[in-house]
Amino acid sequence: MKATTLNDLPSHPDRWWGLPVLAAMRRDYLAVITAQRPLGDLVRQQILGERGVDVFDPELLRAILVDHADALVRWQRGVEVFAELMGQSVLVTEGATWQRQRRMLMQAFTPKRVAGYAALMTEAATAALDGVAEGEVAMDPLFSRLTMDVISRTLFSTPIGSDTAAAANAVQVLSETALREMFWPTTLPDWLPLPGKAAKRRASRLLNALLAGHIDARRASSEIKPDLLGMLMALRDEVSGEALSPQEVYDQCMVSFQAGHETSATALLWWSWLLAAHPEAQAQARAEVDAVLSGRTPTADDASALPYLSATLKEAMRLYPPIAAMLTRRLTRDITVGGVHLPARTLVRVTPWLLHRDPRWWPDAPLQFKPERFLGDPAHAIPRGAYIPFGLGPRVCLGQHFATLEMTLIAALLLQRFELSPASAEPPRPRMAVTLRPDGGLTLRLTRRPA
Repeated sequence: MKATTLNDLPSHPDRWWGLPVLAAMRRDYLAVITAQRPLGDLVRQQILGERGVDVFDPELLRAILVDHADALVRWQRGVEVFAELMGQSVLVTEGATWQRQRRMLMQAFTPKRVAGYAALMTEAATAALDGVAEGEVAMDPLFSRLTMDVISRTLFSTPIGSDTAAAANAVQVLSETALREMFWPTTLPDWLPLPGKAAKRRASRLLNALLAGHIDARRASSEIKPDLLGMLMALRDEVSGEALSPQEVYDQCMVSFQAGHETSATALLWWSWLLAAHPEAQAQARAEVDAVLSGRTPTADDASALPYLSATLKEAMRLYPPIAAMLTRRLTRDITVGGVHLPARTLVRVTPWLLHRDPRWWPDAPLQFKPERFLGDPAHAIPRGAYIPFGLGPRVCLGQHFATLEMTLIAALLLQRFELSPASAEPPRPRMAVTLRPDGGLTLRLTRRPA
């Protein structure tokens, strides 16, 4: 019997070398991938000679990303774009360099280490939320400033202060620029007088100066601080005994500063909208927070005692995963999955947005907000690979424990202080940059609770 090949997989008809598809992806990437889904669990697409496959089945996804992880590298164009923004960090490196960086950085992001940052997280959240007046509140800048302050305190032991809004805006500019540039074969020089280039230059200069100032000041000082920068500078490879180079420390700070801030802010945005739109779930989460904390500031130890609040955050990330479409991978050698032979150089595309909403894996009203899905009922076990807000396989997000704790503490502090309700009857429309943001922002009505 002849083996199934990539060319045998279903696909939409190709026209004009796939250029119309590429243009459609630039306009609405998720709509293009959503149109692929009805064709099957492995669906082929070809654009300008690049042959790719979309994977919509959790078992097949695990077979590729876990069982055949050694046959994958990140899509080169995505690596080029992110390397320009964040340097040769663990986000983009490959091979022995990535293995060394990952091995070292795991020491800084263990649950025990992350728990040590809880007080810095709550200090930032308390400072931000205590300054919020009730009424209609733009949630985008609130969460962006708050999570930016969390990253600044955990990286450098100091609040970001007056630079917060500018830094948060710079990250947004670079995120949107990155997505646009991924759909071009190369990045044109930033000095060219082209749309968006001036904004990109300003954003890059601001972030580079901000981080370099903190890092240079630390190197010039003999003070040892128990923050993430201090941890990065003190790390030693368990195999070679080497430290991270000065450039590696800078690059890891940059990726933590950009990626760590934006993904958490995005997840909290959608979470706040869903709780505002579902007052019963909000009331249950608030009652749990009140019962466990009795008005005090939460600690790392409290996170496990707030299962319903945690479930609301997980369900928010199911419906609106911050990274709705993961970086595409390229096969470095031939593999066979699900009886299909995929040749080397095939691009593999993974879309959590669709996996998280597929009725086969989420049979109980998959498009509805139901935190109970994550309360541990064995009868509703989630297939492995069907829920991947932090990725899957060896490259699963290093900062997932950090992000989970940060979001839980911020959510608890917000519910202690405010009741949330929609400011508009219209639900926000998702728009994908690098993260999935509400198009046009999100405004909620916040009512301060009695002291």
